[in-house]
Amino acid sequence: MKRKTGTALFVVFMLFALLAIGYWKYYSRNDVPVVVARMDELLPSTTSGEVVRHRYYTLSYLEKYEQAEWVFYRLTASQLRNKHHYTRPFFVRDPLVRTKSAAYYSYKNSGYDKGHLCPAGDRSFSRDAFNETFYTSNISPQSHDFNSGIWNRLEQRIRRWALRYGELYVVTGGVLEPDLKSIGKEKVAVPEYFYKIVFNPRRSTALAFLIPNDPTDRSLRNFLTNVDSIEKVTGIDFFAQLPDSIQDKFESRSEYKKWLF
Repeated sequence: MKRKTGTALFVVFMLFALLAIGYWKYYSRNDVPVVVARMDELLPSTTSGEVVRHRYYTLSYLEKYEQAEWVFYRLTASQLRNKHHYTRPFFVRDPLVRTKSAAYYSYKNSGYDKGHLCPAGDRSFSRDAFNETFYTSNISPQSHDFNSGIWNRLEQRIRRWALRYGELYVVTGGVLEPDLKSIGKEKVAVPEYFYKIVFNPRRSTALAFLIPNDPTDRSLRNFLTNVDSIEKVTGIDFFAQLPDSIQDKFESRSEYKKWLF
């Protein structure tokens, strides 16, 4: 009986030892989870000073270009599992944008789609959340084949990642710079590139994409870059409130292998 008890204790000890080794290896790879107490801790910097906080996403609006320079939101697996099919409302001006967001008719006959930045499909867990994505502050002129093609593929991929990992933070927008083509009487700028950054707080990793506003059949991997590169082309400081030690671990590289494409 004593031999069996000793063997059992040895097995338990070995299991704990293996778990401890696994834990050490996992976290020694710099995958220390980031504890986010408030959403504001992950907000990017703003070049306009006009940050608009809606209930289900936050944005920084640039009146000069008549659109948001970034839209930021949290996406969880539970939100995606609680999906409903709502009737799409009309696009309306954002009531919280002090300078008034562009009207939907600026896009009429322009040849460009009203491209969502925070996708309606990511906010379909409630009617209020879904309807909130139809403010014109949340759209940007996108080539139809881009919007329905690679941009849509990226949105779907991010939903799969959210279901796999449980929680993601997403920030997205067009690259806004001088001398862009514009549409409508309000001169809504047409970005030549769109970016999307996806941050996984449980693994302290981020993926960054920079994609031309053109049709393409190329793989999403062809448009992978890193957060530092997008900061350079946009002038925006992403994740500025995180400690430098954490930012340095993921902003200069894109660790796509960890994301299970």
